[in-house]
Amino acid sequence: MGNMRTALEGKNIILGVTGSIAAYKALDVASKLTQAGALVDVALTPSAEKFITRLSFQSITHRQVYTDLFDPSSDLAIHHVALAERADLVAIYPATANTIAKIALGIADDTLSTTVLASRAPLLIAPAMDGYMYANPATQANLNLLKSRDINIIGPATGHLASGLTGAGRLVEPTVLIEQIKTILGRQGDLNHLSIVVSAGGTQEPIDPVRVITNHSSGKMGYAIAEAARDRGATVTLVTAAKGIPEPTVHAIEKVTTVDEMRNAVLSACENANVVIMAAAVSDYTPVTVATQKLKKDAESTQMSIEVKKTNDFFLEIPQHVLRVGFAAESENLVDNAEDKLLRKGMALIVANDITAVDSGFNVDTNRVTFIDRTGTTEELPLLTKYEVGHKILDKVLALLPISG
Repeated sequence: MGNMRTALEGKNIILGVTGSIAAYKALDVASKLTQAGALVDVALTPSAEKFITRLSFQSITHRQVYTDLFDPSSDLAIHHVALAERADLVAIYPATANTIAKIALGIADDTLSTTVLASRAPLLIAPAMDGYMYANPATQANLNLLKSRDINIIGPATGHLASGLTGAGRLVEPTVLIEQIKTILGRQGDLNHLSIVVSAGGTQEPIDPVRVITNHSSGKMGYAIAEAARDRGATVTLVTAAKGIPEPTVHAIEKVTTVDEMRNAVLSACENANVVIMAAAVSDYTPVTVATQKLKKDAESTQMSIEVKKTNDFFLEIPQHVLRVGFAAESENLVDNAEDKLLRKGMALIVANDITAVDSGFNVDTNRVTFIDRTGTTEELPLLTKYEVGHKILDKVLALLPISG
């Protein structure tokens, strides 16, 4: 897995689509999975075909779409068994109350339900139905039965339903489903024995109720590391001060704003962790006093000064058993400054990046970094996506960790 740069590359995924008005959203899922390198075999129930066509899916996946259990022209002899055997994961999106009931009872009367029964791959079900159907004790009993068999259920979300009602029963969005697919597939990854804490974003120190001292960190690098670690099976706790970017689906997310809040969250998460990767840009200074009311502009003066003090550097408070990885965002003397920081803070590895370069650093999706470890060995990486940089960091982490017997 170390060299694999997407959790979906080459994976065989069966996408089951059932007879719901939300079936059109499955086209987006099929498209996104295919673009990510997955081999998507779509199985439509007869009622799904009332809402959406085989041709739509075939055009997106460039693969045969399965509908008829007894289709003599199919390229797979008794294809539900062949399909089931090669599947890495089966996702039913959307899943109607009827299909959920069939799976709970082991009924196999169409291509999809037969394939599910014949498969040993992980199963992910995304319910979509009217609110009353979802709340019905029969549906709830079926879902509880599936959960007791360790079948993954995602959603439903709450919102506006086709019936005109508002309530639980709405299909989760395609991106949410795909994040969950990556999480499930990642469980077999090379980091599935590790608990990793990742910090992300720029902290904010208040000056008054409306102003803060902060920095340009977007949180994108930390989020990319968290995603890469999740995709390789790690249990990830993300401590984030980032604002306005979509959060990855990970084990736990702690939202923080100030350095103190980040310190408390990181130290607490590190108690049971193996690795901490501090990608957050933590404020070095905080105002000595925080005004309780908004500071008014002085009409007589053209200047205003704010007295600041150093924030507490909590890096050295992280427990000794945790492997520590830090970042150095530098605008000059990249390697020297980073090496100094590495030694001063007892890191196993530091990731240095030149923030003056337009294609790396803050607010962009790419990064060009240099690794420096305790032996003084430096390794310059070419320009990569932040997700790829995340994997490179994790490859290093794996090599630096003591081998446990």
